[in-house]
This record gives sequence, C-alpha cells and structure tokens, in this order.
Amino acid sequence: MATKLKIKKGDNVSVIAGADKGKTGRVLEVYPKKMRVLVEEVNIRTVHLKPSQSDQQGGRKTKSLPIHYSNVMLMDSAGKATRIGTKIKEEKNGVKTKVRIAKTNGSEI
Repeated sequence: MATKLKIKKGDNVSVIAGADKGKTGRVLEVYPKKMRVLVEEVNIRTVHLKPSQSDQQGGRKTKSLPIHYSNVMLMDSAGKATRIGTKIKEEKNGVKTKVRIAKTNGSEI
C-alpha cells in the first residue's frame, strides 16, 4: 500500500542527504508506491544504451534517477528547507480547501 507523499510534482526541493546533499531542484515526477521522487539535475548517472530504432547511435547518456523522498525537503518562499503542515482555508463562498503551509514562516505553498 502506497502512502500519500507531501511532496508534489513541480515543488522546489532541497536534497538533505546523500551524494547530492545541498543541491536544489524542481520535482519532475513522484512515485508514491516506491516512495521516490525524480528531481531535475540531481542523482545524475551515466547509462549505456544499445542502438535502437529511436536512437540509432546508442552510446553513453546521462540520466537523472529518482531518489528516496526522505532525502529531500520542500523549500519555502524564502528559499529555506522546511517541514510541511496543513491548514483548512475557508473561501468567502463557504468552500473549505486544505492547503499546505511551510513550518518555517507559515506561508502557503
């Protein structure tokens, strides 16, 4: 059973552990079943590809691979790593929506 992750596609995150510690980037994809996230320009590896119909040259290509979501933290509006909380926001027409807030400065994400 996959748990719901607090990090979503398009979020700006900072890597807090591993070989790429300190790097920041945008989340390109989220894999909730594997509990991993794909962050652009993080965890880049060289992949050896055989020639195929779509890639007739083949050879060595660089590729960004997913990392575990516990190794990343969401960035707040000030650009600092933060934990995430939730808050119920009520609109003027009575509609209630759940929003994510940054624990560092209380701003909406």
